[in-house]
Amino acid sequence: MPTPAEFSPFVQIKFGSEKPPIFIVHGFSGTVQSGALAKEIRTGHPIYGVQAKGIDGRGKPFNQVEDMAGFYLDELKKSHLEGPSILIGYSYGGLVALEMARRLKENGQGVAMLVLLHTFPHPRFLSSDQRARLIAKRMGKHFHAMRRIPLKGVPSYLVDQLRHRWRSASMVHEANYRAYTNYRPRFYPGKVKFVTTSVKNFFPEDPVAVWGDLVDELEVEVVPGDHLSIVTTHFRALAAVLTRYVEQVTSQNV
Repeated sequence: MPTPAEFSPFVQIKFGSEKPPIFIVHGFSGTVQSGALAKEIRTGHPIYGVQAKGIDGRGKPFNQVEDMAGFYLDELKKSHLEGPSILIGYSYGGLVALEMARRLKENGQGVAMLVLLHTFPHPRFLSSDQRARLIAKRMGKHFHAMRRIPLKGVPSYLVDQLRHRWRSASMVHEANYRAYTNYRPRFYPGKVKFVTTSVKNFFPEDPVAVWGDLVDELEVEVVPGDHLSIVTTHFRALAAVLTRYVEQVTSQNV
């Protein structure tokens, strides 16, 4: 009987021969959901999606960002993919990418580029002023939404919001959310390219206020859309920005 193939967190979603390779880290779902975005990034660099351990139903998922980052870096060595890389993380995945980059720097290894796509830590790790503004903003959004529906529909709206907040698609989703709530970012001694959205919705308004003291250098760029649409319906604008970032890395290495 053939043995099951060994799990790899790396799924190649675009082929290429140029260096460095590009890795896009998963979000809460743990699955690779960046195929459409990767196809629009105009580059000859190979692009890999990073999927969470346990997504195949065979392994136990990690519930700490630090454990995920360590596992992915170990797997890079096993897969002979180690070396300076372009690390991209969307939303929660940005925290994992940040921890990977921080560990690489700590071990004296190179990071070609770190890109965070609308990534923020859990509100518990924001300052009290930032947290208060965020809570007020989210309450205002819900109040505005409820004003637009009939009074008899308000209870259903509230129930739906609670279900959305606490529903878990899988054990991997649950583990990732637990990791998110427990991860306090540590200082990263390098440059971060941060892509934020023109529509803020339920997220902090100013990335500099959140990340300015946590990284050595922060470069912020705004793309059209909101937190979800930048990787679903507005991903071409994001892909154009990422293409430019990759070109910058390539020109530096010439």
